[in-house]
This record gives sequence, structure tokens and C-alpha cells, in this order.
Amino acid sequence: MLKDILRLGLILCVICAIATGILAWVNSITFPTITKLKAEDAIKTRKYLMPSAVTFEERKAAADTAFVYYIAKDDKDQTLGYVFEAVKHGYSSDVHTMVALDKAFNIINLKVISQSETPGLGTHSQDPDFPQRFIGKGVTELRVDKDGGPIKSITGATITSRAITNSLREAIQLLQSDLATQVKAGVK
Repeated sequence: MLKDILRLGLILCVICAIATGILAWVNSITFPTITKLKAEDAIKTRKYLMPSAVTFEERKAAADTAFVYYIAKDDKDQTLGYVFEAVKHGYSSDVHTMVALDKAFNIINLKVISQSETPGLGTHSQDPDFPQRFIGKGVTELRVDKDGGPIKSITGATITSRAITNSLREAIQLLQSDLATQVKAGVK
């Protein structure tokens, strides 16, 4: 009896090791392609959010090097605004939102680029009319109606709406802080 259990355990262990090896091999083959496609999608999304920009200059925040933002510039190298990705956990997943701001830090456009929220509720954050709730809003206005702000929450998905709104507010504050630090340091 014990001999059979050990034999079956060993067979299962070998099968798991082979399956793990195959998955690692497939991942090593597909990872570069997936990374390249994500980078291309990010470029397309930045251009979609701020179509008048010709170039996007990448910067990392000094206080939080995980926070990357882009300075959108026109053909005369004049700053048009800023584009960045904000992330915060919603009801059941991290919600990734890319946003474009003008030079006064008001939202020009936004797009929820990744989420795995509740189907039929939080997934409405990717509906075409959702960004309209944010356009023209500044950092002080980024609060959902349930928190006394002007942004109408998605019905049944207040947590998702709040996560998006809070992630944008926090990221804009981080951007403003980083830009102020660079001005003090004399960085263009």
C-alpha cells in the first residue's frame, strides 16, 4: 500500500516537473513578444489620448522611480501636457488607467487600459462614455459622488470608480511634486 502511494506520488511529481518545464519554455519564447506588444499598445494609447503631441519624453519621478510619466511636446518642442499610467486596486483587481493632462494638470482624456473587475459592473469603466466623467477635472475635483465629489460613480461599482479616481489624484500629486522638484533643481 505504502509502496503504491510512493510510486504514484513520484509519477505525479515527474509529471508536474515536466509540465513546469514546458510552461517555463513557452513563457521564455512568448515573453519578449508580449513585452513588445505592450510597449506598442502604450505608445498608441499615449497618441490616442493626446493626438496633438509629436513626441513623448519619458521621465521617472525622483521620489518614486516606479512612477513613469511622459512630457507631451509639439513639433516646436513646446510642452503640451503630461501622460502617465495610474494604478490602484479596485474591487477584484488592479485597475490600470492611462491619462493625459494639460499644462494646468486638468484631465484632457483617459482610458482604462487594464482591469479584471466584476463583469457587468466594474467592467463598465472601459465603456466609451466613462472618460467623460473626468475630462476637464483638476486634482481637487477628483472625488466620486459617494465621497462628496463631482464624479459620478458607476452604478454598482463604486469601489472601481473610487480606485480610478484616487489613483489619478495620487498620481497627479506625485507628478506635480516631481515637476516642482525639477524646477527647483533647474532641470528643464
